[in-house]
Amino acid sequence: MSTRIYNFSPGPATLPYEVLEQVASDIVDYHGVGMGVMEMSHRSKEFMAIMAKTEELLRELMEIPDRYKVLFLQGGASSQFFMVPMNLLGPGKKATYLNTGTWAKKAIHEARFFGEVTVGFSSEEQHFKRVPDPAEYQVSPGSEYLYFVSNNTIFGTQFQSFPQTDTLLVCDMSSDILSRRFDVSSFGLIFAGAQKNLGPAGVTIVIIRDDLLDRAPQNIPTMLRYKTHADKGSMFNTPPCSAIHVTGEVLKWLKKQGGVDAIEQINREKAAALYDMIDSTDYYRGHAEKGSRSAMNIAFNLPTPELEAKFIAESAARGLSGLKGHRSVGGCRASLYNAFPAIGVAELVAFMKEFEMHNPA
Repeated sequence: MSTRIYNFSPGPATLPYEVLEQVASDIVDYHGVGMGVMEMSHRSKEFMAIMAKTEELLRELMEIPDRYKVLFLQGGASSQFFMVPMNLLGPGKKATYLNTGTWAKKAIHEARFFGEVTVGFSSEEQHFKRVPDPAEYQVSPGSEYLYFVSNNTIFGTQFQSFPQTDTLLVCDMSSDILSRRFDVSSFGLIFAGAQKNLGPAGVTIVIIRDDLLDRAPQNIPTMLRYKTHADKGSMFNTPPCSAIHVTGEVLKWLKKQGGVDAIEQINREKAAALYDMIDSTDYYRGHAEKGSRSAMNIAFNLPTPELEAKFIAESAARGLSGLKGHRSVGGCRASLYNAFPAIGVAELVAFMKEFEMHNPA
């Protein structure tokens, strides 16, 4: 591990080292079968067992009720921007969306191809520095669902509590799934790209209440119907086998850490250490308002763009990689997903103190 760096990338993100070691072995020879996971048939008993165990662990860790289907899909979370409205909207139907960042905005754009969309809240004029309080958003009467993004990777904001409404909830949890406990039964549909908190890029998890599977209009393509994949156990076509395997290994690791409750406490401690550093000085300024701060992605600025560029270059030279902020925000961003080690946060805080001392504004 001496050559490994601390990877603050927002995704694809750092994975547990022991998972990487196990996967490296499994790529060559999976449990002595004489071939690796990337080579074996998705219909083989070995891969079918991998798929079943991965779903079993996800259900256990998230306490997913039996009336929900778990799907392992391709196309990334961005494909869900159109699959959700394609399956749940249609002519004469509408939905309410909360616009709290880039990915919510993209989802709104896609949904308008399939039905009427009402934006119940937007923080775009405030440069997406916050998510709404419960009294600030409105669900348009007759909406099929209320859509929101639980954690906004680019801007470092996160819903501290989820919307309370009688309207069906649909949520993009790509960047904070399994980072904290919540009640799955409050939602109609949850989706998440794996490459931040679950595994590598290539597989997207969809958790959908089974009564929603028949809502899709009859004229949408077979491959884009949730029911198609639910009926076939995510085996309608060849699934992203290797990505599912890695996801399963990450879930095993998470269970060994003590599950969601344990990792939530660790995540809070990691985020608190970095926010305490930011709040202790005027040199660093957090992007998100305090009531909307994310425990997963911490966006911050330095006094000048020139100092930010120097900070990013020098931190990378110290083995603190991936701290450059998104181009739409600038500055810096540290992503502290489940697998990111606490010692890496301590190293970053120490570097921030040193950098401020040697580079006065």
